[in-house]
Amino acid sequence: MDKVVAAGPQKNSAKFMATCHDYYEMTKPKVVMLLLLTALVGMCLASDSWISWQILVAGLTGIGFLSSAAAVINHVVDRSIDSQMARTFNRPLPKGKITPQKALIFAAVLSVLGYVILELWVNRLTALLTLASLVGYAVIYTMYLKRATPQNIVIGGLAGAAPPLLGWTSVTGEINAQALLLVLIIFTWTPPHFWALAIHREKDYARAQVPMLPVTHGVEFTKTSILLYTVLLIIVCLLPYLIGMTGLIYLVGSSLLNLGFLFYAWKLKFASNEDTAMQTFKFSIIHLMVLFVVLLLDHYFRF
Repeated sequence: MDKVVAAGPQKNSAKFMATCHDYYEMTKPKVVMLLLLTALVGMCLASDSWISWQILVAGLTGIGFLSSAAAVINHVVDRSIDSQMARTFNRPLPKGKITPQKALIFAAVLSVLGYVILELWVNRLTALLTLASLVGYAVIYTMYLKRATPQNIVIGGLAGAAPPLLGWTSVTGEINAQALLLVLIIFTWTPPHFWALAIHREKDYARAQVPMLPVTHGVEFTKTSILLYTVLLIIVCLLPYLIGMTGLIYLVGSSLLNLGFLFYAWKLKFASNEDTAMQTFKFSIIHLMVLFVVLLLDHYFRF
């Protein structure tokens, strides 16, 4: 009898933890962490001195909450698409682990908390820009562009490119041209990053009737687009050095990273195998993450 009684609380605890994990998964934590890294770099580059810990904590928390809310809304809107794709069919909503209503309540709570934190402890400009990014990703991209045009990720990528600007405005309270250049880097990086994944999952997108570029224009056209966008990315990544925003550490680091990206894009176009698209996608994530770390190192150790 004692064993049976003990099993009840243990079972309930395991169920509670599993539910928490499902909610956590809906926030796309790996994506949000990358966004917060770029926001952190935006904060640091906006100031020549150390950042106030209150701004650092409140800014990253508010941006993180609103970014997570956008991810949850994306899960809700895309649940029918997710159920048809190998990469996403195990997500909590397609599997019925979380109801759409509960997910939307969760997103609303995250949104309100995130906005209030930014409004009260950072500044109104950052709060409004972060809210606009949520609307851009969760509504304009997810609800409309994703289903309307093969240029969905190009146009919608602006929302995902905003975090460095949000970090910058958290510290300065104003929009700066250098912050917009950081946005431009991510904006240019996004299409080759996502199209590499779209090539790998082309059949899934076709089955779900999502007009991704490989579905509408073919894989070879998409490979050419990835290569050309990678060349454009290399040019854009040179701009911070050319305008005196960064020094030699950034120039060397970004050049090596861009050559790596170009290698994968070239291989994808002219010598690909079944794994090349996913290899390109994975490298693109490393590229952006390390690129922003290099920006940070260059800022504090410039010579």
